[in-house]
Amino acid sequence: MESENPATEWLNYHHLRYFHAVAQEGSVSRASQKLRTSQPSICAQVKQLEQALGETLYRRSGRAIMLTDFGRMVHGYAEEIFALGRELLTTAKRGTTARTQRLNIGIVDSFPKLLSLEILRPVFAQTPAVQVSCREGKLDDLLGQLAAHRLDALLTDEPPPSGGNVKTFTHSIGASGVTFCAAPALAKKLAGRFPRNLNGAPMLLPTQNTTLRRDLEKWFRVAGIEPVVVGEFEDAAMAKIVATEGIGITAVPTIVVAEAIERYGFVSLGNTDDCKIHLHLITAERLIENPAVALLMREAEGARKAPRKKAAKK
Repeated sequence: MESENPATEWLNYHHLRYFHAVAQEGSVSRASQKLRTSQPSICAQVKQLEQALGETLYRRSGRAIMLTDFGRMVHGYAEEIFALGRELLTTAKRGTTARTQRLNIGIVDSFPKLLSLEILRPVFAQTPAVQVSCREGKLDDLLGQLAAHRLDALLTDEPPPSGGNVKTFTHSIGASGVTFCAAPALAKKLAGRFPRNLNGAPMLLPTQNTTLRRDLEKWFRVAGIEPVVVGEFEDAAMAKIVATEGIGITAVPTIVVAEAIERYGFVSLGNTDDCKIHLHLITAERLIENPAVALLMREAEGARKAPRKKAAKK
């Protein structure tokens, strides 16, 4: 019987700990101070890890180090591994065998925050409790974190680009028209029937790199509307906060407009289904499925279709 190479059977976590410290501190010297060991010892340990993995993890840039793409992926794994180790110690100290279930979810910054809450509500309601970690950012960056197993799923208003290096699954969780909302004082100044009351009105829009912005501009052209763009926002929640000051009109997904009116004190100026926000849950291939992700896939559409109070139309 042929003997197996021991190096391929297990990962030396001491080597991984040294690399993790270097990646966290940004230099070998600071890592050596943190770990109270010599720089040559750290370099030797990291070198052995590189040999075991068959890839370079970082390159020097002056006194600092720069992680390679592979190094960033390994660093992501290391953070998860050591987080689980800390969790194990905490659980042992509590004297319980119950393990906290986690859900690390990425949310594209243009995704409606009120809708994020509706989609995640079933997870927050789970017993025993699920620890939910929400990270906001750009789609490309979040896809990278999904590929590195730092995220379990993404909520986005656009599908991932085709031909990417990450194998993903896109689950449509519906679409929504938009309702134009404003603070009461501004709404009183906008005379006329919808959508003519938007013509020449101050508008708070998503940034031009978003699908919603392109769809809104197309709808404006077809409707013959020329609003005055006074603000552009990557964060939809920030646009709503600015709108509460009466600075401009904001476009809210119609399916959450009742909550927006109640929470922000908005007045609905009118709505259209000709301009839609498409909603997606993106997952990646996993050997072990996260139960919270499975729950999201089952419950998201039901939460989206739950009865809501209808806002008064103009």
